Amino acid sequence: MNISHRNRFPWNLDWNLLRTFMVVVEQRGISKAATFLGLKQPTISSALKRLEQATGKTLIIRKPNEFTVTRAGQVLYTECATIFGSVSQLPTILDENKAELRGHLSVAITSSVVSEHFDDFLNRFSTTHPGVTYSFSVHESDEVERMITLNRSSFGICLLSRVPKSLKTTVLYNEYFGLYCGARHRLFDAEHITEEDLEGEPFVAFQTEAAGGPLETISILRSRLNLSRNWRGVSSSLNEIRRLIMANVGIGALPVHVAEQDVAAGRIRQLPPYEDLPQVSIYLISNPARRYSEAEASFLAMIEAEMASIGISERTYRT
Repeated sequence: MNISHRNRFPWNLDWNLLRTFMVVVEQRGISKAATFLGLKQPTISSALKRLEQATGKTLIIRKPNEFTVTRAGQVLYTECATIFGSVSQLPTILDENKAELRGHLSVAITSSVVSEHFDDFLNRFSTTHPGVTYSFSVHESDEVERMITLNRSSFGICLLSRVPKSLKTTVLYNEYFGLYCGARHRLFDAEHITEEDLEGEPFVAFQTEAAGGPLETISILRSRLNLSRNWRGVSSSLNEIRRLIMANVGIGALPVHVAEQDVAAGRIRQLPPYEDLPQVSIYLISNPARRYSEAEASFLAMIEAEMASIGISERTYRT
C-alpha cells in the first residue's frame, strides 16, 4: 500500500499525544497537566515535544512566567476537543441495540436555572425512560457555550449575549431581574422607597453584566438610577450574588421569580423600579454537528416539541 506523506500522518501519530495536548491547554501549564493526568512533568514535556515534531509546528510557547498557545496550537486544540467529544459518545452509541431506551445525557448549565416547565419535562422524561442517566455540570454561560461548540456535553442551558450561528438555540424561558437589598440594609425597613433613594448606593454584580454581556441591561438600569460607579462585589454565581446582597455588601439584581422565596422569608426586599424590568432569556443550546445518541435525540426532540406547544408567554416568569 502506497500512502502519501500527508496520508501517513494519522497512521503514524500517537493519538494519546492529542489528549495530552488538550489537557495541557486546558490546565494552562505542563505541571498542572501532569498533576491532572497523574503523570510526571518530564513525561508531559516529552509528549508535547513529540507532537510538535509530528505536526511540524510550534504549538505552545514555554518561557519562564509565560504560557502562550500559538495560532497553530489553538487550531489543533479545537480539533482535539472535538475528537474527545466524539470519542466520549462511543459507550452510549454502542449501547443502543437494547429495546429499552438507554444512554447518558450530560448537561452543561449556568447557575440557578429555575423553570417549572423544564423540571416537569425532566420528571416525565426520566419516568418514561428509567434507563437514561444524567449529569449536570455548572459553568459560566460563555463556558457552557464553548463546551457545546466543542461537543463536550449533550446540551447546554445558559444566557447568550448573541445567538451563535453554529449552534441550535431554543428559548427555554424568559425572566425579569429586579434590584434587592438585604435585611441589614438601611432601606430594608423603610416605609416607602423611591428611585432617588438608590443614588450612589454600592452594588454587587454578575460578571456577565459587563458591556456586551447577556446581562448588560442590568448595568444600563444601574446607570439610569445613578448607583455607585464601581461594583463592590462580583460573581458568576447567582447564589453568591444572593449571599453578597444578604450580607449587605451591596444591592444587586436577581431574577424576580427566583428571589420570591427569599422575599417571603424576610431575607431580602425588592427595590424600585417595579415596572419595565430588564428581561433576560435562558436558552437551551445544542450542536447540530454532534452525532446524537438515541437518548440524546429523543430528549432534544421531545423538549423542543414541548417548548413549542407551551408558548413563550407562558414560559415568561414575571413574579
